[in-house]
Amino acid sequence: EVQLQASGGGLVQAGGSLRLSCTASGFTFDDYAIAWFRQVPGKDLEGISAITTRDMMQWSRDPLKGRSTVSINEAKNTVYLQMNDLRPEDTAVYYCAAETTARRDPAITAGTMFRAPNAISIWGEGTLVTVSS
Repeated sequence: EVQLQASGGGLVQAGGSLRLSCTASGFTFDDYAIAWFRQVPGKDLEGISAITTRDMMQWSRDPLKGRSTVSINEAKNTVYLQMNDLRPEDTAVYYCAAETTARRDPAITAGTMFRAPNAISIWGEGTLVTVSS
């Protein structure tokens, strides 16, 4: 079964850091775009950043304004989202999602994931990040 598992959320004080993980099972990230999103209660889903494994490019919407980086450990089939200097407004449920790039240009795939997240084929369950002031 194809699955994504997001983990690493929790309670952190303002100014702290967290590293979220997104691990695939049932498939590998070879030739995929993997994106991170977040949803603040009562607000729309917001794209954060993505990485495309064919070319190892990163694509950022940068809602954390330079405070986040995305990386991948291919051996562990895991993508990470490192978030630093967290603020109370970063409190949200964070999701990872994946889309194959085998049939389409990675840049187009990443852009489409941000524009039309409802069309993404693989989603993980969210992980809650709570930042206290």
